[in-house]
Amino acid sequence: MSKYAHQPLDLSGLKTVPIQARGGKVRVEDFAKPYPGAGVPGWLASLPHILAADSFRAVVEALADARSRKRMILWGLGGHVIKCGLAPVLTDLMRRGYVSGFVLNGAAAIHDFEIAIAGQTSEDVEAVLPDGRFGAAEETGREMNAALNNAGPAEGFGEAIGRHLEELVKFPEASLLCQAYRAATPVTVHVAIGTDTPHTHPDAQGAAIGRATHHDFRLLCSLVREMNDGGVYLNVGSAVILPEVFLKAVSVVRNLGNPLANFTTANFDFLQHYRPKLNVVERPHAKSGGKGYSITGHHEIMIPLLAAALIEKA
Repeated sequence: MSKYAHQPLDLSGLKTVPIQARGGKVRVEDFAKPYPGAGVPGWLASLPHILAADSFRAVVEALADARSRKRMILWGLGGHVIKCGLAPVLTDLMRRGYVSGFVLNGAAAIHDFEIAIAGQTSEDVEAVLPDGRFGAAEETGREMNAALNNAGPAEGFGEAIGRHLEELVKFPEASLLCQAYRAATPVTVHVAIGTDTPHTHPDAQGAAIGRATHHDFRLLCSLVREMNDGGVYLNVGSAVILPEVFLKAVSVVRNLGNPLANFTTANFDFLQHYRPKLNVVERPHAKSGGKGYSITGHHEIMIPLLAAALIEKA
């Protein structure tokens, strides 16, 4: 005899339903198929029609549709995307018509700048932080600040850096900033003072940095305005700065009376963070149509895979 006051519930009166009447969200017709050996299109078609596989296909379709309809396609890039060596892949997509503009945080611009002038980037922070050498690369701080300090009144951060690189670049094919500048593809760079190593250089001028990045925010608003009815925004590897900037740009465009609806957004990252989920994938589409997608995976795999799917589809 149990000492407990409550006894196990009698389940003999439970009602059941036939499985066919119950239905199911996963069905055999949606299962993956063995790889048919037909290249990337065959592999993509063989994926299950479930969860992220359908999301990935939807992003491919949205990009292909935006390209064919000449709609705005913006790529927001965090620093890790550049450090993973993906600039040549993104440059190729730009040349193929899958990029209308690049949106960078400060880290992405720094890494690309260093690759352009030195063929290397990404210092060992733990090794140099104890004695204060972190972020002390002379050429990076001196030249990036020179570009901003000497920028013309109509130049923003991205354009000024691109123009300055023309005098310094040693590895042009590896630099997104260099190739975008030569192609006149807009590049906007968005920084907060103190987030980036060039801000600690003696030549840093807060007024020049702030003016240049504010110019680029206004330029981004102009680009985002053109996303209406079929445009695409991809946030790749930025967890804070770019999701916040993008949402403000969306709000500015609508506040000024411009239509901005029925576009696609996607967040690519190896972790799904709070701000990209809300500010990129969900909030921009509230009451306005369109769709947002979250794709989880390593940039060095997912972005070349996305590029291959787009190229083979074309």
